[in-house]
Amino acid sequence: MLRTGTSAGAPTGTLDWTLWDIAVPSPSRRLPEISMAGFRPRVPALADIAMIPHPSVTLLFDLSDGADLVHDAGGRYGRGSVAVGLLPGDFRASGQVGEVLQIRLQPVAAAALLGEQADLRGEAVSLQDVWGRDVAQAEERLRAAGSWDERFTAARNILLRRLAELTRLDTRPQVDREVAHAWRRTRGSRGRVRVAGLADEVGWSRKRLSARFRSQLGITPKRAARLVRFDHAAHLLAAGRTAVGAAAESGYVDQPHLHREVKEFTGLTPAAVATAPWLAIDDVAWPASPPPAPTPQRP
Repeated sequence: MLRTGTSAGAPTGTLDWTLWDIAVPSPSRRLPEISMAGFRPRVPALADIAMIPHPSVTLLFDLSDGADLVHDAGGRYGRGSVAVGLLPGDFRASGQVGEVLQIRLQPVAAAALLGEQADLRGEAVSLQDVWGRDVAQAEERLRAAGSWDERFTAARNILLRRLAELTRLDTRPQVDREVAHAWRRTRGSRGRVRVAGLADEVGWSRKRLSARFRSQLGITPKRAARLVRFDHAAHLLAAGRTAVGAAAESGYVDQPHLHREVKEFTGLTPAAVATAPWLAIDDVAWPASPPPAPTPQRP
């Protein structure tokens, strides 16, 4: 499914999304807690945009002919496909960008698919560092696909095969169902559920929940709630809400509270976040959430 343009208007910066085709998979190709979108410039395009933190681990598959995607994580440069953690810090993508497949993995899915070596909280690393040598073969399969529909199908199969292989080798990190429940409740409440309440729901102490959540998802439940709440506020700002309105609707105490959170997560002001290119096409690239994964019931 190809889409173009953005309802948020032409973004600031050096990237004009009206010159790009954006493809999204049909519902039948989606996987629980995983979202995908494809980007293709209509003409050769130079990009230089900062990434706004999102409550997902992001995989960027560079499908250009020669690893033209340059990523900069706080002065640490790399080329080609990259994995971006939940808290990317000062992360930018730039270069002569060709076709790119972006996959968003919610933390429970990321823990299962990336294996024990993945740092879900970390800033950004080469995808090969967390995926291994199989990433080159995956890139070849994705490049060879004749259409975005075929590419999304190939990506879906690659992810499922990797999950099966990690399970077979018994190297798939185990995420407690209590931790998975706490994450999904945090996401569903837009970060407005208290850690003590989550602990009560799963029958754990707050200390145990925080320790297990952090060890398995790379972030504390309190920090996760702040990230989810920030993400909601950032999208409200991108949609044209005032900082006062976004703060109130997202559950911040006041506008200065929102300003401090935006500054901590991005280094920007709310006004700058409102025009961030990475947010400007979210309604086009991620038009609907994938089906939620079922929460296992206690025996």
